[in-house]
Amino acid sequence: MADEIYHVEVKRKFRRSDGQNELRWVVRPVADVITEESPEYRCKDCYGKVKLHGKNVADGRAPHAEHRSRQDSEYCPAGTYFRQNPGRTPKLSLNPIE
Repeated sequence: MADEIYHVEVKRKFRRSDGQNELRWVVRPVADVITEESPEYRCKDCYGKVKLHGKNVADGRAPHAEHRSRQDSEYCPAGTYFRQNPGRTPKLSLNPIE
């Protein structure tokens, strides 16, 4: 049983109106993140670490991500364990990626 998260956040560089560059988190499909080989990504809901699956998914599922931490999955709205326990309150990851 694994989380199947189809969109994650990746860090991208943007130019502000004053000419300065800044890094922002933007939501992207997992398939694009794998193709672009983005180095920094995280769960869009809890900001926790996720593992990407997509290049060699044997059972034919679409490219997706799953939480690396069971605790993140238990308290993230996108997590399998969270969905199995109705009434649980969502929380951010204890070790969020900033």
